[in-house]
Amino acid sequence: MRTFTNTHAMGLRTMAALCGLLAVAAGRAEAQRTHVLFVSGLSGAPQFKTQFTQAANTLRDVARSRWGVNDSSLLILTEDSSSTSRRSTRENVADAFLRLSRRVQPGDVLLVLLAGHGSGEGPGSKVNLPGPDATATEYAAWLQPFAAQQVVFINTATGSGDFVPVLTAPGRVVITATKSAFEKNESEFLRHFVRGLEGGEADGDKDGRLSVLEAFRYARREVQQSYERGKRLLTEHALVSDSLVAARITFGQRATAADPRIAQLMAERQALESQVAALRGRKASMDAAAYEAELERLLLAIAEKSAAIKAAGGDK
Repeated sequence: MRTFTNTHAMGLRTMAALCGLLAVAAGRAEAQRTHVLFVSGLSGAPQFKTQFTQAANTLRDVARSRWGVNDSSLLILTEDSSSTSRRSTRENVADAFLRLSRRVQPGDVLLVLLAGHGSGEGPGSKVNLPGPDATATEYAAWLQPFAAQQVVFINTATGSGDFVPVLTAPGRVVITATKSAFEKNESEFLRHFVRGLEGGEADGDKDGRLSVLEAFRYARREVQQSYERGKRLLTEHALVSDSLVAARITFGQRATAADPRIAQLMAERQALESQVAALRGRKASMDAAAYEAELERLLLAIAEKSAAIKAAGGDK
């Protein structure tokens, strides 16, 4: 009987601790924000300049109206400076990352989207900018301060595939329009991806939220169908570095659902995911055993929430 009582008490304490964690995490999830950095490089031709400009305008509108992104967290860099954007030089790109690093909080979502023409291979891969180009290695260095954030880095340029192994990191999603540096034909991925953000077509499960993975799959499918309609050989194969993380990160506000029970479970799960992101940011300063124990606990809690959501009819 004593063993049962002690075990029962321990279970109650564990549940109380978990409820406390969820309460704190939920408060942090309420404050979760999305930050956006769009960089378009040299266009090289009028049609590409028009395409990049349209993508920038669409992303700006979506970020403001649908995701609630403040202007100070919405940085647009383009080939030519204007009243709404700075010039996309390497120095300005570096400065944009620095400015965002001073604003983002643990658990926030940082979306970085590059548009342009790619060149180079491996760590030296780049998107052509006005003046000196920034390499994949430099982008990786600029992302280092964002270890506690949910980072989505999307390179829609031609020949962008080598960015994936250079930028891949735990908890980060890297998407490229091509699978290697050698797929250099004109890429269609950008316009389809941005269109997916703008409309509701990319929301595959129609749950009222758009995950990174849904947007990626939509764009990849639309690219393939475009090539098939034109009876052309497919010369661009988009990549995603981590489909599991991509399925968890949603653009803009927290996940919602029509059923209040599912909506609450989703909010609790996303709160736990924010805790995981924050924990990863503290890894270097923690005891290894304590870090692993806490990470395991949070991941188990996330798995339990996911099972409860599925049982309630969500995540279909």
